[in-house]
Amino acid sequence: MLKKKGDVPANAGDEGSAQQPPEGTDAVALMDPASQLAAVTAERDQLVTEKAELQDRLLRRMAEFENFRRRAEREKSELRDFATMETVRQLLPFLDDIERALKAETSDQDYVRGMELIVQRLSADLQKMGLEPILTVGQKFDPHFHHALEMQPSPEAEEHTILAEFQKGYNFRGKLLRPALVRVAVAPASDKQAEK
Repeated sequence: MLKKKGDVPANAGDEGSAQQPPEGTDAVALMDPASQLAAVTAERDQLVTEKAELQDRLLRRMAEFENFRRRAEREKSELRDFATMETVRQLLPFLDDIERALKAETSDQDYVRGMELIVQRLSADLQKMGLEPILTVGQKFDPHFHHALEMQPSPEAEEHTILAEFQKGYNFRGKLLRPALVRVAVAPASDKQAEK
């Protein structure tokens, strides 16, 4: 059918039909290309910003989790060390008693040999756990590791040298567990008066 100049389309009387896009079409598709490009660029920039924020948040969460994991491992290790140290501390009086029993006079050599084996085995096992005896006799007195019970004038020994040990002291994995109880040499009274 041919159209004449004055013919009006069938839907011409409907209001707003020229302004509304057909169903299923995007509003961006009806804009001019420059507007379409600006809208797509703005959407892309927004998505890039959101992506950067999400990546930053993810990295922070991963770092927080890693710090938490390390802290939990360190606390677990410290708790294990503390529990082991307390167990060893409870065994020290037993070790002291066995060593005193070894010093007792007896004619039964089997008894002595058995006690020596017990001390060696217990000491070796405790050392594997981290127990370290503190050196005393002949060493310089160190208040961080030794506790002086007696001061004895001694002309032969240098001042502040440990002469005898009353009770062994121990470190546990580098930390003081129990100080050694010792006798310390001091200068004889005549030497002190001569110095004045």
